[in-house]
Amino acid sequence: MADKKLALTERRRSRLRYQLKQKSGGRPRLSVFRSGKHIYAQVIDDKQGRTVAAASSLEKAMREELKTGADRDAATAVGKLVAERALAAGVTEVVFDRGPYIYHGRVKALAEAAREGGLSF
Repeated sequence: MADKKLALTERRRSRLRYQLKQKSGGRPRLSVFRSGKHIYAQVIDDKQGRTVAAASSLEKAMREELKTGADRDAATAVGKLVAERALAAGVTEVVFDRGPYIYHGRVKALAEAAREGGLSF
């Protein structure tokens, strides 16, 4: 059963990544990873193969101000921080890469905070 679930997750991830490559128009992508305890976001420039900006709930300042790294408040804080760092690096437009995750809960909170922070997608 675990193999079947893993295969479905991989198919979903690769299908979404393919669609992003087709529709991105050369824009960097805002990639999200969430675990049971933390959430991570990074703006990746696929043309150059480098990370432009990154933020996570593991950073020391975030750990001190947040109760836990696995709730919507943490996702909102990470979204605002990654948007701030991306704007400082000169990136204003991105493509949102939710990975295999449904656009709901923490992933949605991060995306909305990044939009409020000034990123356009």
